[in-house]
Amino acid sequence: MLSLKKWKYQAGAALLAAAFAAPSAYAADPVLSIVAAPSSGVVGSTIDLDIRIAGVTDLYGYNFSLVFNPAYLQVAGSGEGAFLGSDGGATDFGVVDATGTPGLVSYVYGSKFGQVPGVSGGGSLAHLKFNVIGAGTSTLSFTDALFLNSSLADITTQLGTQTLVTTAVPEPSAYLMLGVGLAGLAALRRRKAG
Repeated sequence: MLSLKKWKYQAGAALLAAAFAAPSAYAADPVLSIVAAPSSGVVGSTIDLDIRIAGVTDLYGYNFSLVFNPAYLQVAGSGEGAFLGSDGGATDFGVVDATGTPGLVSYVYGSKFGQVPGVSGGGSLAHLKFNVIGAGTSTLSFTDALFLNSSLADITTQLGTQTLVTTAVPEPSAYLMLGVGLAGLAALRRRKAG
């Protein structure tokens, strides 16, 4: 009969062996996220969004749509990120509709060409540029997301969100009031010093 100590050792070794034999069973789904630069803006400025994927294996193609508040943001441009073509292979990128439906960038897509493996790891899939047109809060979220591997099987992906806060440009009268207040403080200090 095995001693308790020896049994615990063998059970622990078996669990570790199972964990290393099937690491995919413990792997988390890839995450699609939005990184904004800058993280907030004022009316009249632009905000660049970097759409990033992390922890993906064998990504061959993707598409997604982005929902935003059109009262505060307006699409100004789009471009391909470097991740899908990071292995030197040819890629296709596009946006089906960026300005037709207010508050929606419809079907941003990217794909590799030919019978080649997908890419693994993480990086930038797309860049979207927005003009700030109003003051408020806009939650950016994904919809219509589809990620495929080189066998054209679905890759389950977690979809992140981002909240952007935009503000109005201060009125010139606010600057004037600030200037008058600072001049008054300076005069008061001189009077106390003299």
